Amino acid sequence: MSVRTAGRGRRAAPPVAMVLGMVLGAAAAPSSVGIATAATAYPTVSAISQADKAQGAKAHPDLLAEFGGAVSGPQAAYVEQVGKNIAVQSGLSNAKGDFTVTLLNSSVNNAFAIPGGYIYVTRQLTALMNNEAELAGVLGHEVGHVAARHSAKRKQAANRNQILGVLGSILSGVLLGDSALGQLGQQVASQGTQMLTLQYSRTQELEADRLGVTYLKRAGYDPRAMATVLESLARQNALEAQLNGSSARVPEWASTHPDPASRVRDAQALAGTAPSGTTNRDVFLARVDGLVYGDDPHQGVIDGVRFTHPDLKLTFEVPAGFYMVNGTQSVSISGQSGKAQFGGGRIGASLESYIDGVFAGLTEKGQAQIRPDGVERATVNGLSAAYGVARVQVSSGQVEVAVFAYDFGGGNAYHFLAMTRVGGVGAFNPMFRSMRRLSAAEAGQVRPRVLRVVTVKAGDTSQSLAARMAYPDGRLERFLVLNGLQAGDRLAAGQKVKIVTY
Repeated sequence: MSVRTAGRGRRAAPPVAMVLGMVLGAAAAPSSVGIATAATAYPTVSAISQADKAQGAKAHPDLLAEFGGAVSGPQAAYVEQVGKNIAVQSGLSNAKGDFTVTLLNSSVNNAFAIPGGYIYVTRQLTALMNNEAELAGVLGHEVGHVAARHSAKRKQAANRNQILGVLGSILSGVLLGDSALGQLGQQVASQGTQMLTLQYSRTQELEADRLGVTYLKRAGYDPRAMATVLESLARQNALEAQLNGSSARVPEWASTHPDPASRVRDAQALAGTAPSGTTNRDVFLARVDGLVYGDDPHQGVIDGVRFTHPDLKLTFEVPAGFYMVNGTQSVSISGQSGKAQFGGGRIGASLESYIDGVFAGLTEKGQAQIRPDGVERATVNGLSAAYGVARVQVSSGQVEVAVFAYDFGGGNAYHFLAMTRVGGVGAFNPMFRSMRRLSAAEAGQVRPRVLRVVTVKAGDTSQSLAARMAYPDGRLERFLVLNGLQAGDRLAAGQKVKIVTY
């Protein structure tokens, strides 16, 4: 999380108005063909227009800011090369120079593309892959959304149905199940482009899968890679849910597509079962070795129930039963009894005015401003703090919205925004009381996790290699999913596998 500090605690509106998608079908402003089937040919794709180029160029800087910036160096250059090679298979342009391919510094499993030839994939999703064909398949899928003009269709459907995009799915969602509060939550601590969650339809997802498989075949890759990467993503989603003690899939920023598990079989059928084309596994593994894995310390690090931000010099813990998801602009906290987000901004005249600003950010245009019953002062681990609680009427009844803010000096403040059912805000009291400053020594001890490619030696097993994973829990499960392995698979000496270390 990197906190923007413009404007008394009120979060700026999302800078990009286009709809983004995520993960294997995340296209941000993609585009179109009719529904393709085995018996129909894909329609001719329109070339990249000057209008598309202008739209993409305008959105690109904001997208980089929303997704943690661009990774540079040889790993990024490799992803760019693969992305351009697969993009020209789409017919949008025959010139590789017309495409801009970016490896994003984000710990979310995500990829997307927007008109104008802009293609993006996060380092986290890249690390989950196991060969170059999978990388090409993911990027091809996203380009397929653009070629099919899916975002334009999705936007039209959204306008017809007056669908709004959703911090509410994070802050209220399952807990409150109220669309009005979802609209309210949209105004709060928004993740911007990451949080716009207008879904692609299943037919659009399947169409992008088909286009992705087509591009793989044209480029000489093994088309089965689309199915294997979808399977890895489905297993990763299930593992995250398991590790967080949730029976439902852990919500990701802008998890806008149908569960990849439901598409694996379709992708397998499209590709066929016979090996064909290349995967370039060894090349891929050599080129992704050393990628930062998980949270970048410059954006804060989640370790179990603790969030630590060495640059901001702060740390806090969430209550048992809650889990966190780290975004580039804020941290979301979810549990059965409530939802919250952590963010920050400039303090303004006082903590009281800062809190008023956060509540003002909840208010839709033309509506009466939401105000707390009062603002109380407190001291938390030596920090000057203040908090206010308001009751908000929604269609299903009343909910409590709490803002707990801290003065960190230098004109900067940080806050929690929490939503619960009436009387439930106390569930967050341990979190509110846990906020404290980090010492310089503590901040210096925060280290990034990195992806390392190792060669299996005689006697190595999944269990022995998993023991080297830099996690306190789920080491074997993480290792298996990361490498696309099953519990009964045996490793062979000389085989290359991925592990995550400090």
